[in-house]
Amino acid sequence: MKTPTIGFIGLGNMGAPMATNLVKAGHSVLGFDIASANIDLPNGIHLVDTIEELVRECEIISLSLPDGAAVIKTAENMGKVTEGKLKTVIDHSTIGVDAAQAAHMRLESDNIVYLDAPVSGGKSGAIAGTLALMVSGNQKTFNEVHDFLAPIAKNRFFVGEEPGQAQAMKLLNNFLSATAMTATSEAVAFGVRLGLDPQVMIDVLNSSSGQNTATRDKFPQRILTETYDAGFTIDLLNKDVGLYLFEVAQAGARDTVATTVASVVSNMQSALPGADFTKIYPLTLSE
Repeated sequence: MKTPTIGFIGLGNMGAPMATNLVKAGHSVLGFDIASANIDLPNGIHLVDTIEELVRECEIISLSLPDGAAVIKTAENMGKVTEGKLKTVIDHSTIGVDAAQAAHMRLESDNIVYLDAPVSGGKSGAIAGTLALMVSGNQKTFNEVHDFLAPIAKNRFFVGEEPGQAQAMKLLNNFLSATAMTATSEAVAFGVRLGLDPQVMIDVLNSSSGQNTATRDKFPQRILTETYDAGFTIDLLNKDVGLYLFEVAQAGARDTVATTVASVVSNMQSALPGADFTKIYPLTLSE
């Protein structure tokens, strides 16, 4: 679905390359970021000074914001605009189930459709346009914007009709990613203590039943190279795992593994705030 003008709010590590890919696909993009004075303007994206300008000019606005409070505040600001063109908000933020439902209700009262649409794949996936996108909400609207989302996400999944279901999908995905990272770090650190070569261990694991996202990507490309550049901070992972634990408690589900992983992630965030989450391994190795 081609549209004359797309709005994009949040031009950070994920939002900027996602918006840039929309431009490359031929869309006209208006952007807004609260820290616009401190960011490099992505090629082809025209910055505006207020969210209200986007609501008046764009039928579709995508969000890539840090937390639920930011999304809900943005939704409230959108609702204050009279005579706007806005029809659909596509929220790529990771904010938890309750916040997604609150944003949906706030926008619904202004006849604006909210699609809960978080992404997975990190900064490299955002740049390459290979993100996985999980969407919940109005399926008719999802079908209408499906092609428009293609430059952002190679893999696009509709997971349910209730806002918040895509958040649940994203949180359980990030919990599993964190589990793979923490478990693999401990396993490799154990092997190193017994004199095994880390590269050999990763090669064996990737040909065996222990393979996972950490052995296939994080260790060979980010850790053994000592670049630690997955583009996802421990602060964000700590937020996401914390949200997962909260939602698990709300659902009355089991949290045996999640509690342990959350403790490891929280301890790293305290020790190395702002660090790339792949530095879980050297921290584990030093213990």
